[in-house]
Amino acid sequence: MIQREQIRQFKIFLFFLLLYGFVQFSFAQTAIKSTSPEERMKMYEKHLELKENSLFKNLNWQFIGPINISGRMTDVEVVRPKGMNYIIYAAGATGGVWKTTNEGTTWEPIFENGQSTSIGDITLAPSNQNIVWIGTGEANIFRSSNAGAGVFKSIDAGKTWKQMGLVGTNTIPRIVIHPTNPEIVYVAASGHEWTDNEERGLYKTDDGGKTWNKVFYKNEKTGVIDLAMDPSDPNILYLSTWQRVREKWNDPRNENDYNGSSIYKSTDAGKTWDEISKGLPEAKFRGRIGIDVSKSNPNVIYVFVDNYEILRENDDAENVDSYGRPKGGVIKGATVFRSDDKGNTWKQTSVLNEYMETLSATYGWVFGQIRVDPQNENKIYVMGLDLNVSEDGGKTFRELKGMHGDHHGLWIDPDNTDYLVNVNDGGLAISYDGGKEWRTFTNNMPLVQFFNVAADMSKPFKVYGSIQDHGSFKGIVDLSRGRDKIPPHDFERAPGGEGSNHAIDPTNPDIVYSAGFYGTLARSDMKTGESKNIVPKVEEGEPKLRGQWLAPFILSPHNSNTLYIGFQYLFKTTDCGETWQKISPDLTYNDPNKSGDIPYQTIFSISESPLKAGLIYAGTDDGRVHLTKDDGKTWKEIVNGLPYGKWVSELAASAYDENTVYLSQNGKRDDDFMPYLWKSTDNGETWQSIVNNLPTGPVNVIKEDPKNKNILYVGNDFGVYVSLNGGKFWYSLPGKFPTTYVHNLVIHPRENIMVAATHGRGLYALDVEYLQKLNEDDFNKDAFFISATKGMLPQNPKSRWSQPDPVSFCYYLKTNVDSMKIEVWDANNVKVKELRGAGNKGLNFAEWNLTTDSKEKTYVEPGEYTLILKSAHIFYKVKVEKPEKK
Repeated sequence: MIQREQIRQFKIFLFFLLLYGFVQFSFAQTAIKSTSPEERMKMYEKHLELKENSLFKNLNWQFIGPINISGRMTDVEVVRPKGMNYIIYAAGATGGVWKTTNEGTTWEPIFENGQSTSIGDITLAPSNQNIVWIGTGEANIFRSSNAGAGVFKSIDAGKTWKQMGLVGTNTIPRIVIHPTNPEIVYVAASGHEWTDNEERGLYKTDDGGKTWNKVFYKNEKTGVIDLAMDPSDPNILYLSTWQRVREKWNDPRNENDYNGSSIYKSTDAGKTWDEISKGLPEAKFRGRIGIDVSKSNPNVIYVFVDNYEILRENDDAENVDSYGRPKGGVIKGATVFRSDDKGNTWKQTSVLNEYMETLSATYGWVFGQIRVDPQNENKIYVMGLDLNVSEDGGKTFRELKGMHGDHHGLWIDPDNTDYLVNVNDGGLAISYDGGKEWRTFTNNMPLVQFFNVAADMSKPFKVYGSIQDHGSFKGIVDLSRGRDKIPPHDFERAPGGEGSNHAIDPTNPDIVYSAGFYGTLARSDMKTGESKNIVPKVEEGEPKLRGQWLAPFILSPHNSNTLYIGFQYLFKTTDCGETWQKISPDLTYNDPNKSGDIPYQTIFSISESPLKAGLIYAGTDDGRVHLTKDDGKTWKEIVNGLPYGKWVSELAASAYDENTVYLSQNGKRDDDFMPYLWKSTDNGETWQSIVNNLPTGPVNVIKEDPKNKNILYVGNDFGVYVSLNGGKFWYSLPGKFPTTYVHNLVIHPRENIMVAATHGRGLYALDVEYLQKLNEDDFNKDAFFISATKGMLPQNPKSRWSQPDPVSFCYYLKTNVDSMKIEVWDANNVKVKELRGAGNKGLNFAEWNLTTDSKEKTYVEPGEYTLILKSAHIFYKVKVEKPEKK
């Protein structure tokens, strides 16, 4: 009896123990799902408000390059008739919309500050080409795609834009406008990238976007990926559906239970739809489908199917894909079908051969675009790794050479079909002879998608970064003309691949470390050109290493011969990578149900305390965070209070306090756009949110300023923010900075220049010395000078070619004024110059060109001068010097 009672009491104890553990777990980590469109709109409005009211909106970023390459583009439209004008609109995958009025001689960004600058499609109204629609959200859902925010409309050829709804669609692959009534618009929505959602389908407006009706919907897993209108009857529409979602561990793919990809036809302007799939592969084998209708014979329709029928199994473990991953079974892949009866029946025209198998490599879901020559029903173009043309209805194809690879859009002039405009992962190209020769644009379309940025300690210092589909590059940051006049430069090749992190030995800028995609670490000597693979080796019988696309590694701040690299384990070397030691267990959840083609459940961020060697933090892509205080001998998980499973995008151990660490998390892969930003002052035992007024996420990076312990910087999918008080309050840094996905930040410790790696607009630099001199108490003052440069008189004052280095200065105003009178007085208390400066609340900038107000506008003599903010009675001493004779 006593034994039974003991057992009963033990069971009760165990129940409450498990319950307590569950409650503790629930309190410690909460799973947070996707963000609603309404929440996203509110966050964006707060972002705009923060930009508008920022004290630092006059502190300008400077584009520094590269100017010799461009980046991934998704669509292109050309105003007709060609020859009467030379207007082209081009869509950056994450770089907004650009326009040229002179066929590419110059380009200007016309949509660079929207809620999303990831563009899926551009469409011009055929009856009024000043009406331009853009669908945001790249539908190719590549590894670095950004979510869209609905559709935008311009009625003045891109001068102004209005958001027209459908924010919750996230990806828009196609917009079709009625040929004679621009109020009738159809929008295809292919669905959220990472989660199922009901906003998939086809939408229609009859009133120019004021209201929308969903005229086609299949289910929350299947969206509309392409749409075409019969050129002879606008009531006839064809659409293709695609069942897909991206997992953190898999590219989009056909799962065993998928059957949603198909083709549908409407003959009543979208009121009713019929499936038209007779002759196509079985539904379970159909992936992404592109569609186009012949303009010269509307009975003819072509579709481009990513066909998952297995041709043969891959039994060779050495047979790998473009990224070094073992291939699965070989599928038919790119397959072209034709209908000669408006879609009632289909017949495969392409043949099964190596050309078609490899046309889209192992990622046919990225492409899926097909075009029919407007004058020749038998001439078609399909887009894959190359731009491919067939002149026999798809039976045989040939590549069109002379451009960058990975093709996503093509415009064919209906009046002259030899005129082609193509967009790809390297930018835009034009052909005047049917694709024999191409004119490409690189130096005036800065759409480069950087994954990272690192800086060396050379003079001038160089920055390194990896670029989508280009590989790794480096370029100089040239301060010789002044800190506010940094010119953009051509970049040159650097060690590493297209998805790499970099680190440069601070004691020797010739030694560069680069981790290629999924952790292929190398050490390169830039002086000798030698490079060595230094990836840690796996012991026999141990699991294969799992490394992220951007596998993290760091040089120890205590010894540049010591490196740490993260896979599922953390490895350490003390001899520059010659030998390695595994210093951690698997720090991820290692859930076998979350294992696939893409390495997942890996370490993504590593940070070693600059104050204590061996105090290391490691964060994973599946949301775990660990700490070791003894260089890996023991580890402790430190996730109390953090949301469950959120990607750890950055850890930053403080350089000012051994117990302080900062952490950012990114919910993008849950379609969660909330900001997650944390600070701990007890080595992660507890975490305090420092989001405060930071308006939106996802947060990609957090950095501590190397000179001012109170300053933090954050980069997210909208821009860069700064806090002057450790995260209690955030300011936007919007000056001449487009709305763009900020992947990484680096602050040069010697030059005090911050460089932002954007994924869609290249690299930008900001002079942070102004910020470093501030503290929040300063803002209680009505006005004050922050700094001023030394002036240098011209070498030859009488020559117009000889220019001075002006006195550039910065001042703060507590409130807005109409304008600020600034006087310059010499050492004899004589006023020599009166200037007019900006009167904005916050930081303002002005220059004195060293001339006087005399009629002759002569230069002043060398010496000391005083700047005076007249209405505030604030003084600041500056020097003017004479250059040494050459």
